[in-house]
Amino acid sequence: MSPLSLLAVFPFLCLCVIAENPYRYFTWDVTYGTISPLGVPQQGILINGQFPGPWINSTTNDNIVINVFNHLDEPFLLSWNGVQQRKDSWQDGMPGTNCPILPGTNFTYHFQVKDQIGSYYYFPSVGLQKASGAFGGLRINSRMYIPVPFDPPADDFTVLVGDWYTKSHKVLRQILDDGKSLGRPAGVLINGKTGEQADKFTVEPGKTYRLRISNVGIKNTLNFRIQGHTMKLVEIEGSHTMQNEYDSIDVHVGQSFSVLVTANQAPKDYYIVASTRFTRYSLNGTAVLHYSNGKAGLSGPIPPAPIGIAYSMNQFRSFRWNLTASAARPNPQGSYHYGNINITRTIRLANTMGYVNGKLRYAINGVSYKQARTPLKLADYYGMGSKVYNNQSIPDEPPKRKAITIQTAVVEGEYRTFIEIVFENLERSLQTYHLDGYSFFAVGIGAGRWSPEKRKTYNLVDAVSRTNIQVYQHSWAAILLTIDNAGMWNLRSEEWERQYLGQQLYIRVPSPYKSLRDEYDMPANALLCGLVSNMKKPVVETLKQ
Repeated sequence: MSPLSLLAVFPFLCLCVIAENPYRYFTWDVTYGTISPLGVPQQGILINGQFPGPWINSTTNDNIVINVFNHLDEPFLLSWNGVQQRKDSWQDGMPGTNCPILPGTNFTYHFQVKDQIGSYYYFPSVGLQKASGAFGGLRINSRMYIPVPFDPPADDFTVLVGDWYTKSHKVLRQILDDGKSLGRPAGVLINGKTGEQADKFTVEPGKTYRLRISNVGIKNTLNFRIQGHTMKLVEIEGSHTMQNEYDSIDVHVGQSFSVLVTANQAPKDYYIVASTRFTRYSLNGTAVLHYSNGKAGLSGPIPPAPIGIAYSMNQFRSFRWNLTASAARPNPQGSYHYGNINITRTIRLANTMGYVNGKLRYAINGVSYKQARTPLKLADYYGMGSKVYNNQSIPDEPPKRKAITIQTAVVEGEYRTFIEIVFENLERSLQTYHLDGYSFFAVGIGAGRWSPEKRKTYNLVDAVSRTNIQVYQHSWAAILLTIDNAGMWNLRSEEWERQYLGQQLYIRVPSPYKSLRDEYDMPANALLCGLVSNMKKPVVETLKQ
C-alpha cells in the first residue's frame, strides 16, 4: 500500500521520514615540506601539500568525516578550535582526550557540526607542531531557511593571521624542554604569506565582502585593519553581533571574527595589515585588497595600529550579541536569558609563572599541568582515572602560596550546573583562554583583582556567546556557562609556550545517568595507548542521533 493510500485509510497516521544530515568527506595526507614564508627556508607541516591547510566549508548539522594519514616521523593530532562536539569529546583531538596518530598510520575523525554557525579553524595539538603549520579555516554556514542578519556578500574569504618563527617546531619544543622561553617571533603572516609574496584579495567596486579572520599564531595579539576601509563586525565565534563599524580590531590568539568590508574607495590596491599588540617589539604582516578595475599599486604608509590597553578594553565592551538574529535554529540567539540564572559555583583561576628545578613553568592556581601518557578521557572510560590524573589538585580559588607543583590536573564539573569562571592575570603580559566543547558568555573584564562586587559591572543581557576570552595585564575577566556537555574538556592558554609548559587543565563533566542521550560511547576506531593499550574496544560505533 502506498503512503497516500495509508493516509486515506488512516487519516490520523503520521508518516515521518527523517533524512540524515549531509556527509562531507575529506582525505588528508600530513607531510613535511620546505616552506619560506619569511624568505628563510624551513621545514613546515603540510596537509595535502598545502600551507596553510585546506579549508573546510560546511553547513549546520553536517557530518564531517576526515581520514588523516600521518606521514611525519612523529605522532600527530588535529583539534577543532571552537567546534563544539556535543556529547562527543572523543573527537576533540587534544592529547587529554585522544591517543595520537602514530607515524605511518591513519585515523578517521567523524563529528557533527551540530547546532552551530560561524568561523573557526583547526590546528595540530601535539607539542609545538602548530608553529610549523597544519592549520586551516573551518566555516559553518547557516542552513538555507535560517535567516542571516545581513545580505549575502559577493564573496567569503578566510583570513588566517598569526605570528611566525623561522625555527622548526622541533627546535622550539627543545627550547621549552630546556626550560627557556621562546622569545620574540620572526614575523607575522596572513594566510601563510607577507611582504612581496603577500596574499591578494580581489574585489569589485561597490560590492561587499565577508572576511573570516582567525588568529592562528602561538604568542601575540594582532591588530587587523584595512587601509582606507572600515569593517562592520557581524559574527564572533558562532554568534551574530550588533553590527558596529571599526577601523581596526584586536584579534587575540585563538580568536575568530567575521567582518563585512565594502569596496567603496578609489580603485587601487590597499594594505591589509596584521601587527603585534602589547609588545615591546613591532611586527607587521601584510596582504593586499585589490580592486578589479584598479591600476595603481600600493601607496602611502602602512596604517598604524592603536596604542594602549584602553582602546582594546573599550572595544571588547562594545561587542554585543544580536538578540534578534537567528542562530543555527530559527529561534533568536538571545532567547536564552543567562542573566536570570543563579550561579551555583565560582571558580577563580590565576595564572602564574616560575621555575621548578631550574626550568621555566607556567601554572593555574599553582598547578602546572603535566601531560599524561594515557589520555584522561580513555583512563576515565576504563575506570583508571585515579591512576592517571588528580581531580583534587586545582582549588576553586588561587592559593596564597606561590609555589608551583606539577600534576595532571582535572577540575570536577557537576553536570547541568550554571557556573562562573573568573580569570585573574597579575602578570605584565596579556593572556587568552579557550574552553573546548562549550560556548560561554563573556560577561565582564576589569583592571586589578576580581571581587564579588565586580558582578555589578557584568553584562547580563547581551554578552557575546563565544569560546575564547582575553585577560589583560593586571586585570580579570569573567565568563558564565552551563556545564551541560558531558565529556573531558580542555581549558588552556592559547599562547602555546604557556600551554606546553603547564598553563592548562581539563574539566571532567560526567553524566550522572551514564546515558547515550548525554554522551556518546567510545567509537569503534578509537586509538588506544598508555595504560589502556590492550583494553577491549566497542565492536561497533554507537549510532549518533
